Amino acid sequence: MSRVTTPLLPAPEAARLRRPSWRDTRLLVGVLIVLASIAIGARVVAMADDATPVYAARVTLPAGTALSASGLAVIRVRLGSSAGRYLSGLRPPPSGLVLLRTVAAGELVPISAVGHPQAMQRRPVGIPVDGALPAGLAPGGLVDVWASARDRAAGGNVYDPPQRLAAGVEVYQVATSSGGLAANRGTTVHVLLDEQEVALILDALANGAKTAVVPVPGSAPAAPP
Repeated sequence: MSRVTTPLLPAPEAARLRRPSWRDTRLLVGVLIVLASIAIGARVVAMADDATPVYAARVTLPAGTALSASGLAVIRVRLGSSAGRYLSGLRPPPSGLVLLRTVAAGELVPISAVGHPQAMQRRPVGIPVDGALPAGLAPGGLVDVWASARDRAAGGNVYDPPQRLAAGVEVYQVATSSGGLAANRGTTVHVLLDEQEVALILDALANGAKTAVVPVPGSAPAAPP
């Protein structure tokens, strides 16, 4: 019996690793991705460094409000060349100063809205309110002030028809007293009035007139963002 011999196959050559070349497209793409990531990261850091800390109102702050940390919050925003127009958050709020106009909740505090109390053109006057407060009444909102004068000729509790003494005046504060007796409990709405309006309303109050405040629709301050 004869044997069949199988011819030997040539041994496969081992694949050799080649050193990557700058001409390798995949290497170039990888390098570009790395460089792009570094550039984007540097840009993000630079943008963060450009943010300026300034004060913003936590809630609506009516004109005449004294500056304090309780009513202000420090936020970082990119303002560029306009950064100097707003109250810097790098130091505590300046003492002895007030807001010359209402600053809405979340609004940045402009330096132009800050000044000494003597610069205020309006003064807060308390208006007593009997019964429940009107809906939507809050500091920063606008109200009309009405008064019914006592008819002294008729005597007793007879009053003339109500007249509007001030229109669209700003609410400065709403204060509720808590006396021991229910009859002693009441609410006083402080409104900001100019000199002429102050004289009218103080005269009405001094002569026993019945007063009421009526909110201006749509003037209620916005809620904080």
